[in-house]
Amino acid sequence: MKKTELTLPEIALIAGTRGVLGAGLALLLADRLTDDQRKAVGWALFLIGAITTIPLALGVFGKRQ
Repeated sequence: MKKTELTLPEIALIAGTRGVLGAGLALLLADRLTDDQRKAVGWALFLIGAITTIPLALGVFGKRQ
């Protein structure tokens, strides 16, 4: 089994980016805002979450032993 050691700030960043990604997805699926507002905010949050997850994932997989 491969082990990866993460620091608390790394775990917080991973959780934060996943949260933003989920919030963006939730807004895309929700009906509480107007269509234009919902799509703009939802896509922005979703893309920010997805884009910031990529370097974090590469860093985590690069630390595997």
